[in-house]
Amino acid sequence: MPLAPALNEIAPLARQTLGDRTYAQLSELLVSGRLAPGDKLSLRGAAEALGVSMMPVREAVSRLVADGALEVAPNRAVRVPIMTTEQFRDLARVRIEIEGYATEQAALLRDADDLAAIARCEEAFRLESHAEKPDAPLSVELNKNLHFAIYSAARSPILVEIIRGLWLKVGPILNLDLRANPDRLTSGGARERHAAALAAIIAKDGAAARAAIAEDIRNAADFIISRGQLAD
Repeated sequence: MPLAPALNEIAPLARQTLGDRTYAQLSELLVSGRLAPGDKLSLRGAAEALGVSMMPVREAVSRLVADGALEVAPNRAVRVPIMTTEQFRDLARVRIEIEGYATEQAALLRDADDLAAIARCEEAFRLESHAEKPDAPLSVELNKNLHFAIYSAARSPILVEIIRGLWLKVGPILNLDLRANPDRLTSGGARERHAAALAAIIAKDGAAARAAIAEDIRNAADFIISRGQLAD
């Protein structure tokens, strides 16, 4: 009976699934802004934290290096890249077009469940920004949750996947920005633009929703560039 060959076919699938899960976990650290540019990633530390062997961590890190979300330094250390001003400006331009389009589609295609999820995320970010001492890392994650609640309502998994690829690169920059400038939560205008996006999505006004998210991305990018925190 061909029992052994069948088992041999199953084993690689299990290893691939573990590698995918490791990739997803490490990606989330970047997308949620829990890592900042220049932060080093210990492969052994990641393996211990995730409860896996080194192999899936190496596979995940190799994929993230290929994505441009991590880099290998000359001393072989794995770290989050330090983006140049021009690279960040280019990333912001692309985000405005792609995320603006996703928001426009979300306004036109959203259903009641989407709207409830978007409203919950908008409220969570707004309440945190009004706190006496807002938690900057939490705020980065809440901001991400709101954006992706909107993009998910566009009914395009491919579009969301493309945007996640962009956020692998921008998440760490947003973390760095709020670490250095926590007052931006209260004075940067993000919650007002989030509220404008929500209102436009409620009204199914695609153009207004797109404009609100585009302005949110543009203003954050202009502020980050003005602070001189990026490489030349």
